[in-house]
Amino acid sequence: MATSTRYGAVGRARQELDLSGADWQSGAGGAGDVQIAFVEGFIAMRNAAHPVATSVVFDPAQWRTFVLNARAGAFDVR
Repeated sequence: MATSTRYGAVGRARQELDLSGADWQSGAGGAGDVQIAFVEGFIAMRNAAHPVATSVVFDPAQWRTFVLNARAGAFDVR
């Protein structure tokens, strides 16, 4: 069973999130390295090249912050 990482204040519900049946979606027409899935009110993100590796799970507020920062270039590699 694929499970999530232990990030955030949501605690136990996030730790026990079962991602084995998640509907993973790729961005950019499937050309990206990142996939996301919406599961039980959370947003999971994983590396498409290593789908069995641990996923990072966000609650909606954390996801919004992550996306806004990514759009602003906060994670750009220089």
